[in-house]
Amino acid sequence: MTALCPVCAGPLRADEENLLCEHCRRRFQARAICPDCGQPLDVLKACGAVDYFCPRGDGLISKKRVDWRCVAL
Repeated sequence: MTALCPVCAGPLRADEENLLCEHCRRRFQARAICPDCGQPLDVLKACGAVDYFCPRGDGLISKKRVDWRCVAL
């Protein structure tokens, strides 16, 4: 999956913990979003596994269903 900059549509590359657009020099953070309610998900990490949990009542969300959005830092 190639992420695109929401500002200039240039490709984003991973830079440490964030995403960087080399064209417009902006930094973004990828956020996991619930596909049902559209709100940010809590990320649960344990024993090498990563799970996504919707605190607004949708429960555990499969990583195949997670929507990803780029948020400016």
